[in-house]
Amino acid sequence: MPINELRSIATFAKTAELGSLRQAAAAQGMTPQAASQALAQLEHHLGVRLFHRTTRSLSLTDEGRQFLEAAQPALVGLQRALHMARRATDGIAGPLRIVGPRSTFAPLLGPLLDEFCRLYPEVQPDVQLDDRIGNWVEDRVDVGFRVGPSPAEGVIARRLFGLQLVLCAAPSYLLRHGAPHSLDALASHRCSAFRHPATGKLLPWYVKVGDEVVEQPIVPALCLNDESLETEAVLAGQAIGSLTSVIAAAHIRTGRLVPLLTAHVADRSGVFIYYGSRAAQPARARAFIDLAIERLTDNPAYRLTAQELASAEAEGRAAHARG
Repeated sequence: MPINELRSIATFAKTAELGSLRQAAAAQGMTPQAASQALAQLEHHLGVRLFHRTTRSLSLTDEGRQFLEAAQPALVGLQRALHMARRATDGIAGPLRIVGPRSTFAPLLGPLLDEFCRLYPEVQPDVQLDDRIGNWVEDRVDVGFRVGPSPAEGVIARRLFGLQLVLCAAPSYLLRHGAPHSLDALASHRCSAFRHPATGKLLPWYVKVGDEVVEQPIVPALCLNDESLETEAVLAGQAIGSLTSVIAAAHIRTGRLVPLLTAHVADRSGVFIYYGSRAAQPARARAFIDLAIERLTDNPAYRLTAQELASAEAEGRAAHARG
């Protein structure tokens, strides 16, 4: 519907409600002349008179009454839609669709989502964790997370922190099998491999050699397509694993895991948050993005310093030697 028709119908309805064209004009922020012109245009367009007019009174014609009864439900629905849109823009409430990879992102989400829901209880997060790369527009995503920037056009990507790949094992594994002293020695150890849930391919281990990150060949003793299950297997002493710092950091700091060959820790990629133009975002999306950036950017909980890695490896090897 052209905007002049919509404006004319709204003016007609407000005039019928208030019984005064001048009051209707003031309520709509129009001059009386503009309101009168809008009403005249509507009558001309419909080919009927909508009001009986005298210098002192204004009343609906039969056609005007019928038209008002037919138009009012649509006008009420339109006003409700406008109110909801303004509330979505100005108020922090409503649905919020968040996507991210199941691997890596899940440990970050719990604390972040808990804090956000406490701050904004009227927002309804709709979280979808999936290792496939979906279509950002078709999936109606408000905020997304990825390891690596999003390839989608028109999407803003912001790096939150670098993602380390750490070789580590449980103390129980080291007691039974010893610790490798070089990358070549991994060939004689039990190693776990991660099978990508979306592609079914085994992901290679990546290690740092000199200034480059290269693939490290392994013969897997077990293969898993779930990072939490792989972590449990490594914690149980079943194998050495190449785990992300998001998963490994807390376990290394508490001694449940020992980092190995830490000179070769790879910092191959990063965790990114991505979203559309901030100018078009509802307030709830902007609030979540701001909180995520504040809490996750370079968060030390998900990264280990070179000194931490070296100290934890030395202590773990020493404990194994004593054992």
